[in-house]
Amino acid sequence: MREEGRGYRLFTRRRVLQGAGAVALSGLSTGAYATGIEPFRQVVTRYAIKPNPAAPWPGGLTLRIAVLTDIHACEPWMSAERIAGIVAATNALGADLVVLVGDFVAGQRYVTRIVPAAEWAAVLRRLTAPLGVYAVLGNHDWWSDAEAQRRGAGPTISGAALTQNGIRVLSNEAVPLATRAGPVWLAGLEDQLALQGRRRRGQRVGLDDLPATLAAVPDGAPMILLAHEPDIFARVPARVALTLSGHTHGGQVRLFGWSPVVPSRYPGRYVYGHVREASDLVISGGLGLSVAPIRLGVPPEIVVVDLGAEAAA
Repeated sequence: MREEGRGYRLFTRRRVLQGAGAVALSGLSTGAYATGIEPFRQVVTRYAIKPNPAAPWPGGLTLRIAVLTDIHACEPWMSAERIAGIVAATNALGADLVVLVGDFVAGQRYVTRIVPAAEWAAVLRRLTAPLGVYAVLGNHDWWSDAEAQRRGAGPTISGAALTQNGIRVLSNEAVPLATRAGPVWLAGLEDQLALQGRRRRGQRVGLDDLPATLAAVPDGAPMILLAHEPDIFARVPARVALTLSGHTHGGQVRLFGWSPVVPSRYPGRYVYGHVREASDLVISGGLGLSVAPIRLGVPPEIVVVDLGAEAAA
């Protein structure tokens, strides 16, 4: 279910005209909308998910999780001012937990200004939730950091900025969250495409370690997994109650439920929304833009998951 972000229409006439101008000159009204209007919309997309019976989950416990991903901070598309509005809208949702699922940096060349990590992280610092605010990094957070690429290891600029602003970054590790029904573990996977210039079997080298991440959680304990790219879900066992991902932007162009371009090894399988296999996965369409300044049919979204709740009939 989606709802418009009432009170948080985070764009100005000037920004819309900046985005639409080049495309509007070509006379393509759809292109003008996809460049100048939809990227500045904001919706809230809600899911109610009862975990698979094979996943340990405390009876009667419902956790509300707000998910922000693929912010891609840059002007004119995702200014610090706009991020501040997203933070305010998220805080108003009454979530028990807020998670940030990677790709904080620009990720494209069509920008008027890169928003530095110190700026966007200071705005994200305002996020609040009773169980805390946690993050994992995405591929662009690694790819944009020349020193981290050279080392083949962190810390990254994005990770350091988040940490300095009080947001815990999880890198192949897990932490217990103190819920009223006992500990629920939040696990965070390092990025699966982290090292851009290195390839193994034709694919970029990741720094993810799923076995070690899962091993950090006691047997039989309820668990939520954060992973920027959804492809890892093909290997996620049934003991994980929910995996939360971004990265795909829902294809960034989505027509009648079909996305022509999906950055995934499983383009027909892990694109967008709620997926149930051995366990449950939610792929957010994200907030910002990557590669090209266009969105069509998949507006920027804040995702809210009520985990443990029965879906409405």
